[in-house]
Amino acid sequence: MRRRNAQSSLPRTRRGRGANPMSVYDRLPSELRCWLALAALPWCPRAVHRAYRKALVAAGGNTAAALARLDVIEARLLARDRLSA
Repeated sequence: MRRRNAQSSLPRTRRGRGANPMSVYDRLPSELRCWLALAALPWCPRAVHRAYRKALVAAGGNTAAALARLDVIEARLLARDRLSA
């Protein structure tokens, strides 16, 4: 059997880290799943959960403020995408 990228000096990465993306999505808080269902961008469940946790800490535990912060992040990403297209 022939190995792909045998000549590459890049470190090999493990795919998926052993977690099913749908199971990661199912473990998200319900308010975050609702926000994600209406999001304009196709967020990765891990990425949106990481951003939500950071926003939640910054908002002092206020979920509405954390979700508003996610709206700001998404708007900024959409604006950046519009400029590059």
